[in-house]
Amino acid sequence: MSDLNVVCLDMEGVLVPEIWIAFSQASGIPELSRTTRDEPDYDKLMRFRIETLKKHGLGLKQIQDVISTIDPMPGAGEFLDRLRDVTQAVILSDTFTQFAYPLMKKLGMPTLFCNTLEVAPDGEITGFRMRCAQSKLTTVRALQSCGFETIAAGDSHNDLGMIRASKAGFLFRSTPAIIAENPDVPAFEEFDDLFEAIKGAL
Repeated sequence: MSDLNVVCLDMEGVLVPEIWIAFSQASGIPELSRTTRDEPDYDKLMRFRIETLKKHGLGLKQIQDVISTIDPMPGAGEFLDRLRDVTQAVILSDTFTQFAYPLMKKLGMPTLFCNTLEVAPDGEITGFRMRCAQSKLTTVRALQSCGFETIAAGDSHNDLGMIRASKAGFLFRSTPAIIAENPDVPAFEEFDDLFEAIKGAL
């Protein structure tokens, strides 16, 4: 095990399907399918989501019911197991504890740093609290300040900070537009290829 390396992985779009896309499809509300691939401003995106939920009378329980039906991407569990055989890994996500737990359970409970929702007694989502500003980039820099070297992989605009701040960074199953905008960042579609790239960077 390489004990001075930490691999930092995005969660949605990399290890598990996008929660909001799944909920958009289940609820029949197409505007909820927008993700950080479409809107780089996460604060703006979440406020839009909360307003849309309120307009349709939907709350945390309805989203959790959909999350309970979501499974990790095929091969994600095996990828994480292989990765943790050779180095340390942490999942850095802009999702929320109220969403993530059942998905982490299906992945063998890897370490996850994410955020939390503010929920009223009746289940209405009223707001959200981010763990820190630019949470992925801030966490990578904090790990580096502790003497770790980081390797990062993600698929969206909000992953580019941690990818570029790390000694090696990769896009995984990203969009053609994001790949085209970042031609210097290696991009992969298969877990085996991402694993080999990470292993090569250790």
